[in-house]
Amino acid sequence: MPVIVLEARDFTSPFFLVRTWVIVFTCATFSLVASLDLVDLNKDQSHLQTLKTFCMFIWCFFFSLTVFIYILTTIQFHSLLPISWKNFTVTVAVLGALMSLSAAVIFPWFIMDNQTPTPRAIATAITSWLTFLGYTFESWMLQCQTHEQRGYMGSKPGLLKTLQVWGGCQMIPLIVEAIHVMPSEIHGWQLWVSVASYTACLAMSLITLVVILGDFAARCCLPFDRFLAGFSLMGVFLYMVAAVICFTKILQLKDPRHNLTQRVVELFIIETVVASITLLAYTVDLAFSIKLLCDRGH
Repeated sequence: MPVIVLEARDFTSPFFLVRTWVIVFTCATFSLVASLDLVDLNKDQSHLQTLKTFCMFIWCFFFSLTVFIYILTTIQFHSLLPISWKNFTVTVAVLGALMSLSAAVIFPWFIMDNQTPTPRAIATAITSWLTFLGYTFESWMLQCQTHEQRGYMGSKPGLLKTLQVWGGCQMIPLIVEAIHVMPSEIHGWQLWVSVASYTACLAMSLITLVVILGDFAARCCLPFDRFLAGFSLMGVFLYMVAAVICFTKILQLKDPRHNLTQRVVELFIIETVVASITLLAYTVDLAFSIKLLCDRGH
């Protein structure tokens, strides 16, 4: 099969330009972060390396995916892949925007909080936000396409599933941070129940994503709409449990015996906010799934 390359006018198309924007600023961001001197973190702040690694993984991972899309779109080879290309591009753009937003907030707030501002650190913060804007522009342009062009992941239920994956991914560094900085008396069963809930929900979201991107819906042993409704129901239940635990931790902030630091308080609040947003996403998604089942039943 001959390789087909885009025509000259396609290299000035909005999609090509915005993906070029994303590649340039994502590359600039993780390059600047890699060159920053963060070795002066004291012993009590050494765990912040986890958040730095998380941010670096986000930028490097989505840089790789965007370059992959960029190349295959240029040579028109994407039709040979055994995946739903339109769903794949929408998922990468929307999830890239959400994850880049997280990294753009986490890195200056946590990592650079106790560092002396330098031109390189300020440039890192700026390029991280420009990366987020690039993915946001791409997501908006994909949403402006017709339903057939943007696929299922560009619909409201698809966007909710992307939000669910984002929520599960945010919990990974938060839990690791919790283990490092939270008092041992707060760890107990609360921590492990939360970990089990977040892990199960993230696994279900990733399975759903693989089924949709791989066009495996027709091969499921159960009707796919019931499959999605069951996952949404389990997600609502598990995140409801996790949210209750989060609000219980918030109440523990008032207990003077724990003597919690400002960093621990911030982690409590962030985990509660992310858990609440993800619970809302699962609840609305469950409502869409029930509506779909009822419509097909009539």
